[in-house]
Amino acid sequence: MYDLASKCSVLLAKDFVHNAFTVILNEETRNSRSLYVEMNQTVISIYPQLKISKMYNFSFTEESCQVLDQSLENSTMNSRRGTNKIEISDHKGVSVSCDFQYDLCTVTLAGWHHGISAGLFGTNDNEVGNEWMVPNGSFTDNIQEFTQSWQVNKCSLVLKKEKPCPITAKQNICKVFFEEPHSLLR
Repeated sequence: MYDLASKCSVLLAKDFVHNAFTVILNEETRNSRSLYVEMNQTVISIYPQLKISKMYNFSFTEESCQVLDQSLENSTMNSRRGTNKIEISDHKGVSVSCDFQYDLCTVTLAGWHHGISAGLFGTNDNEVGNEWMVPNGSFTDNIQEFTQSWQVNKCSLVLKKEKPCPITAKQNICKVFFEEPHSLLR
């Protein structure tokens, strides 16, 4: 268990073998977060603070966006919406549930997904030694390196403005040698 203090969108879990599901924690504006859940050509975006969720189906030629205010069922995915809770599941054993009252979301994977997923939630193979795997397959014990490795977009961090330094004569010579379009050393 760790506190994710990052202001970046991060990959929580993804099936890297069959591409059956993807779960991303998105950073939104004004310090809010949303949960992006993709299963069977369908994306559900869950906004816990706003207590709403939206569904997008990629199997249609046009993108459709509808607020999930009632039970939606199709042949590959089930979705139930209660007063303070939404549950999404597919027939392959992937389930995502969010309780808006407690601001708590859970991801549950059936045994079919044993060892084929990765992300900030780990490898789902009951092996303690490889839970901190980064996307390139190596391991880290540094939480900052671990969370940064699973970022899916650029962060919304506010960068400090740096004062530009005056250009020295040596920097001008370097510029002429290495940056000018006609230089053979470029």
